[in-house]
Amino acid sequence: METKKVLAVDLGASSGRVMLGTFDGDKITVEELHRFSNDPVILGKTMYWDFLRLFHEIKQGLLKSKAYGKIDSISVDTWGVDFGILDEAGNLLENPVHYRDGRVAGMLEKSFESIDKERFYQITGNQFMEINTVFQLLYLSLNRKRQLDLADSLLMMPDLFNYYLSGEKCCEYSAASTTQLLDAVHKEWSQEVIETLKLPGRLLAQIVPSGTPVGMLRPEICEELGVESMKVVAGAGHDTQCALAAVPTGEKDFIFISCGTWSLFGTELDAPVINENSTRFNITNEGGVGGKISFLKNIIGLWLIQESRRQWMREGKEFSFGELEKLAAPEEPFRSLIDPDAPEFAPSGNVPRRIREFCKRTGQPVPETEGQLVRCINESLALKYRMALEEIKECTGKEYPVIHMVGGGTQSALLCQLTANACGCPVCAGPVEATVYGNIAIQLMAEGSIGSLGEIRSVIRASEDIRRFEPQDPEKWEAAYRKYQEDCKNWV
Repeated sequence: METKKVLAVDLGASSGRVMLGTFDGDKITVEELHRFSNDPVILGKTMYWDFLRLFHEIKQGLLKSKAYGKIDSISVDTWGVDFGILDEAGNLLENPVHYRDGRVAGMLEKSFESIDKERFYQITGNQFMEINTVFQLLYLSLNRKRQLDLADSLLMMPDLFNYYLSGEKCCEYSAASTTQLLDAVHKEWSQEVIETLKLPGRLLAQIVPSGTPVGMLRPEICEELGVESMKVVAGAGHDTQCALAAVPTGEKDFIFISCGTWSLFGTELDAPVINENSTRFNITNEGGVGGKISFLKNIIGLWLIQESRRQWMREGKEFSFGELEKLAAPEEPFRSLIDPDAPEFAPSGNVPRRIREFCKRTGQPVPETEGQLVRCINESLALKYRMALEEIKECTGKEYPVIHMVGGGTQSALLCQLTANACGCPVCAGPVEATVYGNIAIQLMAEGSIGSLGEIRSVIRASEDIRRFEPQDPEKWEAAYRKYQEDCKNWV
């Protein structure tokens, strides 16, 4: 077959890249064309995404792609929940606001004044988090109504980039499923949620399946950059679903951890699970490729390491992630543990100080060194994964013999090993670039070079080496987990 070349734009919470994917019919190879930081901007009291700069960086990636000949398509994936609001002329009314902005404080509880919590979950099947789109939109409807009156449409972040690349508006299914505005069973906007909360449903775009070609690169962009036209594909706009598509498994029932700034821990199902247990455990049902459902927990992930490292840099101490892992490895196990999802760890700032304060408050030894802090974070994450595993097993009634870990976290052999130890089953780690592989493969499926989700995973197994970590010290870890369970209850 003819070699296919596509561009994957992968935007994470702290950095972005434009990657070239080449498919020869058997394997996908990836090459980085352009990498850049993604730095939120605080203006006044509001934290924004710098959308204009990000769009500029995508153009730089397009410029660099010219050296590689004809490019067939481009697709953008981003984080979930955030959005931009456009007027009738297609102009942004303001830069998209960051999900870590404080404006949503109290909105979750405010929503329950209008809609019953249990009913809310039954409709959407989404984990309740204040960052979800519905609570951001509720804030605007209560406090920025004038802005909404001027608005003509609301586009989720990947769809916003697709619009400015192609001129076409839509809402890709995986991005829609992060909003808590979607009816999880019927896969359409929930009029009940929209009307009960008095939200402007008229702003929401038509939902399209993951892997939908939405148009061609705007002629004015082609002219500006001197590039040939290419298809713009609404792949899986939410990066988690790109990563899940790239899990290199042939099994129907499997556990995955997409480990980056966030850890997305879950399994893939044919239909949403919305029952008493999933309600109690606050597990989300997220849409993905082929109409599949990701049944998962959102857990704070490498954010704790990333933000700690930033704090140490502010203090004049430069550490690579590899150096931090070496410092943590020999430290005493289970000396100090935290709940990674405790609310004080979510904002940016001095995370090491907050961890010390948490440990002091809960009567544990206070981590003093960088190694002790990193050990504390990694062990706490591993035990939190075990907790999520038990919850998912209880909801689905299934056993899972192996965990597939993908994303940046797989570069940490320590975290992979601790996860295998905590969960009591092997961890298969890789690919590191799962999100990029998934983005590329979904584009290839959209144009017919790859036939199915199963074929995507087969191609990626052939394209990447996977490392396997076997569980160690089962008795010690089982005892540590039981104690951690009780501690978490007491920490609430």
